[in-house]
Amino acid sequence: MSLLTYPEAIGVGLLQGVTELFPVSSLGHSILVPALLGGHWKQDLNVAADNSPYLNVLIGLHLATALALIVYFRRDWVKVIGGLFSSVRERRIETVDQKLAWLLIVATVPVGIAGLALDHVFRTALGKPVPAAIFLTLNGLVLYVTERLRRGGSGRRRAGQAAGPGEEHLSEEELSDRRISALTFGQAAKIGAAEILALLPGISRSGVTISAGIFRGLGHEDAARFSFMLATPVIAAAALLKVPTLLGPAGDGIRGPVLAGSVAAFVAGYVAVRFLTKYFETRTLTPFAIYCTVAGLGSLAYLQFG
Repeated sequence: MSLLTYPEAIGVGLLQGVTELFPVSSLGHSILVPALLGGHWKQDLNVAADNSPYLNVLIGLHLATALALIVYFRRDWVKVIGGLFSSVRERRIETVDQKLAWLLIVATVPVGIAGLALDHVFRTALGKPVPAAIFLTLNGLVLYVTERLRRGGSGRRRAGQAAGPGEEHLSEEELSDRRISALTFGQAAKIGAAEILALLPGISRSGVTISAGIFRGLGHEDAARFSFMLATPVIAAAALLKVPTLLGPAGDGIRGPVLAGSVAAFVAGYVAVRFLTKYFETRTLTPFAIYCTVAGLGSLAYLQFG
């Protein structure tokens, strides 16, 4: 009998697609929501259970979210990949696309190394509802502190100020790429290193990288754009490592639900990134900070005393 039903897979897919990109932690919600629902959801969707396929399923669903990001940023990725090849061929880093390509590579290295070394340990040892609730609360506090300490205006106001002589013909995406490419490689590495915290269930990948980007001088819009592009290779690589597992004996009986969940995750992820890129043009992390803090404390109280 399948350990993952179609309703569970579709529900988790929708949840993962949205919460992976919203700064609220997909892994934290994927652990907490089944625990709070109870019943078969709690039993079937338990990351820490022995021989549970749920962790592999979750990481497999990430591939669908990565595909949604690739589709949404497809024109950007064509330019970035072209910039990388031209940079290697010409042995220089001069254009915006070339600089952006190497910034993404440099920022990916820290979390790539940490993910290979610590991902399984963190997810299995801390992949329980109570730690997830605690880290979700801390995630909210991080977002709140970021907004209290940040300087300057919103992403849209900064974008307007950033357009200089000769840049009036550029699109908003091109202006954003120019602002992001002004980062140093050291700053990009620090933003990427912040992503390591997302190995902790309850800490949001997009939340910590957007926060790190803001502290490095980016506006909300640019920080979110860099965060989403940075997440794409990391999520895709982690998911692709698990695909052979799902195609082997461990995937017997759950491939159909996983496929259905992946479709749901793709749709939810695409809608989420489209919404958030517009949202961060004029708005801040504060609503997400409040949500994470309330949801984390509420979940912790329910799990301890409910």
